[in-house]
Amino acid sequence: MMDRRYFRYFDWLSFALVTAIVALGLLFVFSATYKPEQPISFLFKKQLMGGLVGYLIYFLFCILDSKLLARWGMVAFGVTLCFLVYSFVGGMIAMGGKRWISLFFFRFQPSELAKLFLPVFIASYFTELEVPKYTLKAEWPFKAYLVPLGVLFFTTALILKQPDLGTSLLVLFSGFVLLWFVRIPRTFFIALGVCSVLGAPLLWKGLKVYQQNRILVLFGYGDARKERYQIEQSKIAIGSGGLMGKGLLQGTQNKFEFLPEDHTDFIFSVLCEEFGFLGALLVIVLYAALFTRIIFLLLQVQNYFEQIVGLGLLIHLMLSACINMAMVTGMLPIVGIPLPLFSYGLTNLWINLASLGWLNNIAIRRFYY
Repeated sequence: MMDRRYFRYFDWLSFALVTAIVALGLLFVFSATYKPEQPISFLFKKQLMGGLVGYLIYFLFCILDSKLLARWGMVAFGVTLCFLVYSFVGGMIAMGGKRWISLFFFRFQPSELAKLFLPVFIASYFTELEVPKYTLKAEWPFKAYLVPLGVLFFTTALILKQPDLGTSLLVLFSGFVLLWFVRIPRTFFIALGVCSVLGAPLLWKGLKVYQQNRILVLFGYGDARKERYQIEQSKIAIGSGGLMGKGLLQGTQNKFEFLPEDHTDFIFSVLCEEFGFLGALLVIVLYAALFTRIIFLLLQVQNYFEQIVGLGLLIHLMLSACINMAMVTGMLPIVGIPLPLFSYGLTNLWINLASLGWLNNIAIRRFYY
């Protein structure tokens, strides 16, 4: 498929938007990890090198044949489930969770892979239903959804057990959106809503104490020096930035280390403090433009398999961006979801760039069918 059509249909606009967000993310990783005695931190160097590798991954997912990606994507999803199971036995404990797997010189979170390959499994399953029993895009009976529902709940449970509430909810909601797209009966969501309301007390008791505290903090409970510390410091950083911000490397919440996880989950707060409302608005506009562009491209896709995969890849990016910004501004509980393409973290960055490269791949080939 590497011919002139590839360069003609390559979506340079979405690529430019991705590059702008990654570049701003690097700038604020630099700012969040800056120290006078070591201006260029190890974490910044690692993120910079990770970004270069990430672009290789981006272009790899751009140029690979879609059928090859689909075939190997199914295999990769199976391997991902094996990794998630293995993490209970041989996983590394970090930040209170056993969610990392070490491969000699490199460690990664297998839960991130689920965001990339779950859409492939769902797309492959439903396109296979076309032959011989069902017609493509038909109203399938509910029993046709039992397998993907079972796999979705199993994957979510494995991630939740690590524990990683944020990623598990992200995978679950992404899966629900895809099942809605392939026309799962509305009665399923009605029944799910009723069961969730009736089972709320049991769900609450099933949460760990720190998870319960994070939800209570959303409603104003907790000590400002304990349970509310993270969100209080985040709001101070955001509010103190004003309209124009304090300037790069001038954020006091960041530099005096009041703001926790400033280079990962709360990097948007660093942006707001140093570049103010206008800087935050710029980043929000970049994300909105990127997601709008991708939606516009997906509306032109005719292949049903690629519609499902494209939607699944887009949904986890959109949800991550919205949840992170809502989280650091106090509109949602703190669940540990990084800002895509912006926060420090190689696994997350690579999965996001792979997703966007795959989306560009779909965009390139939308005229080939």
